[in-house]
Amino acid sequence: MPAETPAGATAEVWDREIAEAYDASTAPMFAPGVLGPAVEKLFELARGGPVLEFAVGTGRVALPLSARGVDVHGIELSPHMVEQLRRKPGAGAVAVTVGDMAHTRVPGSFTLVYLVFNTIMNVTTQRGQVAVFENASAHLAPGGRFVVEVVVPRLQAFGPGTLGRVSTLEPDHVGIERLDDPVAQIASSHHWMVVDGRLVRHTAPFRYVWPAELELMGRFAGLELHERWAWWDGAPFTHRSPQQVAVFEKPP
Repeated sequence: MPAETPAGATAEVWDREIAEAYDASTAPMFAPGVLGPAVEKLFELARGGPVLEFAVGTGRVALPLSARGVDVHGIELSPHMVEQLRRKPGAGAVAVTVGDMAHTRVPGSFTLVYLVFNTIMNVTTQRGQVAVFENASAHLAPGGRFVVEVVVPRLQAFGPGTLGRVSTLEPDHVGIERLDDPVAQIASSHHWMVVDGRLVRHTAPFRYVWPAELELMGRFAGLELHERWAWWDGAPFTHRSPQQVAVFEKPP
């Protein structure tokens, strides 16, 4: 169900069925080799201060980071995702506000705001994505950091004249990605997953963002690109990198 925010940031609200199946359908993202380096790097960037996660979801990152002793707050658009988070051990230590990450404000200032797992693309307008950066900047203390993890668009994967491709083909999961509007940078993902013995279908639009465009969004919000890696382990980012972890800084 799409939601239009006051900042003009159209985003998809995950419903109850998707929220209940979310952890099982994204199980590879919980693997220690994937989650561990992200939590470790975010712990370092927090520098002992409070942190804010945009699109906190079911707490995949927030809960292990909180378990490290970090004061973690979250903003989440879907109340059903928050409901799943609240059922997990340690959830009481993570304060969550239901709202969109483009304009929802929470009290206080933070040494770190972060947005992971391509979720910047869930905001399907450029104006809305800029508003996400502006909201992050408004929450940061001087010298604070905003971290964005997002894939690098690979439009060449579609091939000439091709508007769709199979992105996932597994016994319990079929995924198709469709290029809907190259001018507005809109694509959509369509997934059919078997979760706990039932078939779950999930379709959602997203707006892909180029590395240079991401840097420009930061500048609009008064943030400077501080570092950019290909992965959470600090691997160098190059023109061949399939994804990026971009670290922006609010000037002191």
